[in-house]
Amino acid sequence: MSWSGRQGVMVPAARAMSDPGATGRFGTYGGRYVPESLIPACHEIETAFREAWSDPEFHGRLDTLLTVYAGRPTPLTPAWRLSRELGITLFLKREDLAHTGSHKINNVIGQALLAHRMGKERLLAETGAGQHGVATATAAALLGLKATVFMGERDIERQELNVLRMNVLGAEVVPVTTGSRTLKDACNEAMRHWVSSVDDSYYCIGSVMGPHPYPWMVREFQRVIGEEARAQCAAELPVGVPDYVVACVGGGSNAAGTFAGFVDTTARLVGVEAEGGAAATFGRAGVLHGFRSLVLQDEDGQVTEAHSVAAGLDYPGIGPEHAQLRDGGRARYETVNDEEVVQALLRLARTEGILAALESSHAVAWVIRAAESGEIAPGSTVMLTLSGRGDKDIASIKELL
Repeated sequence: MSWSGRQGVMVPAARAMSDPGATGRFGTYGGRYVPESLIPACHEIETAFREAWSDPEFHGRLDTLLTVYAGRPTPLTPAWRLSRELGITLFLKREDLAHTGSHKINNVIGQALLAHRMGKERLLAETGAGQHGVATATAAALLGLKATVFMGERDIERQELNVLRMNVLGAEVVPVTTGSRTLKDACNEAMRHWVSSVDDSYYCIGSVMGPHPYPWMVREFQRVIGEEARAQCAAELPVGVPDYVVACVGGGSNAAGTFAGFVDTTARLVGVEAEGGAAATFGRAGVLHGFRSLVLQDEDGQVTEAHSVAAGLDYPGIGPEHAQLRDGGRARYETVNDEEVVQALLRLARTEGILAALESSHAVAWVIRAAESGEIAPGSTVMLTLSGRGDKDIASIKELL
């Protein structure tokens, strides 16, 4: 058992990132805060997931699809030139090279298989950057299911290419015109629609949030990122484990999957948030979209709007397990601003020939800042999960340059 501390608080790593049990609690966070009409549906999904997760046949089918369809394992790429400039050794876990261009496909294939096993006919989803929507449309086509994706009108404008991809794959994209017209409002509409169609529809949540069992289930489907990266680091590094493990955080699914592979090691875990959507940094405990976690709120407890140049991080809450990791000190959470993100995207592109998603570029921006300021000591090793590719962001990048 290894230990890690923040502000003097110590937690046993063996207790972190395990099965949260029937209550779905991560400390004081998590749980199930949904209308009474959805409680049976949540219980049905939890029971189905527990049965499937203990079934070798389910794991066999999932592993096969992740290998022959999603393209796993994704490589661990040394960032040679950027490492030299920063005086560190930086490795990139390349989820941008997975089928559909992001880590989202890991979770969606798992949930789509579960929905198919439960006899559901349609997948419901919400999306911000569009990557979860594309992955859902893809998995639905693969398994012969219908797909309906809710997306904020503002995000539809920012992610036109991904909307087209979803349409080509046969999914119905429903514009959400309420509120800030971003991910938070898309989540509201998707959950409202689920209430009225729960008999034949499965709600495929895209991150480690929502009512129990979603935060736990999505982390388990994304755990493959961290387990692969840990084995790859063991083969590359003399001590087997990097000094830092870094990932961007909105809801936090790629970070949760990555951290799960290293939580019992000595690696420092760092989640990087958008400055305008930093729930782990600036949020307070509250309930949002069916779970209790850290949420951006005003003095009256009203949820405030988030902002990020990356549509996928434009969300005012964070997954409940991240809140627990923050409180216990096993992970720390940092913020970067939009300008740092754009400059990091350009620097990675021009030193390594890799166009990262704006979401992933948040993690790159913090590593650059921390290495250049000396916060990351020269000679340190860093493993960074590149959660998605930046092709989808070309229109936004053009406007920002």
